[in-house]
Amino acid sequence: MTTKNNYPSGTSGATSRIHQAQKPPRARLRLLPYALALPIILYELALVVYPIAQGIYGSFQQIELAANSPPTWVGLKNYQRMFSDPDFWKVMQTTLIFTGLVIIVAIGVGLATALLFNRPFRFRPLARAMLMLPWAFPEVPVVMIFVWILSPQFGVVNLLVRWIPGVTTNPQWLQVPVLAMGWVVLIASWKAFPFYSLVILAALQSVPQEIYEAAKVDGANSLQLFWRITVPSIRTTLELLVVLASIFSFKQFTIIYLMTGGGPSGATETIVMRIFNTAFRFYDYSYATALGVAGFVVSLVIAFFFIILQSRRAQENS
Repeated sequence: MTTKNNYPSGTSGATSRIHQAQKPPRARLRLLPYALALPIILYELALVVYPIAQGIYGSFQQIELAANSPPTWVGLKNYQRMFSDPDFWKVMQTTLIFTGLVIIVAIGVGLATALLFNRPFRFRPLARAMLMLPWAFPEVPVVMIFVWILSPQFGVVNLLVRWIPGVTTNPQWLQVPVLAMGWVVLIASWKAFPFYSLVILAALQSVPQEIYEAAKVDGANSLQLFWRITVPSIRTTLELLVVLASIFSFKQFTIIYLMTGGGPSGATETIVMRIFNTAFRFYDYSYATALGVAGFVVSLVIAFFFIILQSRRAQENS
């Protein structure tokens, strides 16, 4: 039995060709995602992967730019020098201390301000906008302002400190190792905490309010609401921010360079400052590349730790 179509005579073939023309070719659909991703891949290869590969390769060479001679292969000589250098381990210790303090202060203040701005109050949109000002300001003018504030001759901080009983001299804020490290941490945290506060605030607003209301009906107080509901709900966000803060603090350069230059006596010299000094003050490019690879490996370890932690959490929740 034959089936007749409903098209008028002579139009069935034309209609069929129209439907075929409207269907995009499969090959074109398959190549479209790769074509869209190609610019990003080329960008990453040219500006990220290639410099990293060049840096790793250069760490196995002896580079003498002043001698105008080609690099020579030295193998693990630069790494042997690095691991036997006591100053390297001191710099790594300073870097970890600085990173840990910035994580605690910046994320702690960011969490506190996010909890505050998550509550309804008058002029809250204006307060949120003003919160982002430290993060929006460029680092160089911010540091220069703080250097002026901390000046031992005419700094505003010294005027306030002199009101404290027993203080008769102007403290040298950036000349004492402990004070210098404290101020560098505070300025770096002040510059970074608005970003963390904004991310945490977004996570807090995604927590259903019905959970809090049900817990209040059961008699939970504010502290129990925070530890039993708020923290578990935003734990993934906090873990991500810890990783980001670790990487950002680990590679912090501008604030330390302009505030103390790594001093006094190397008290604020992090691994990034040591790489800069080694390469551009002492012109030891080979050793500087080895130090750069060491910093890169530490950053990778932090990132992989977060990936492993997230995968375990996903397995537990599945």
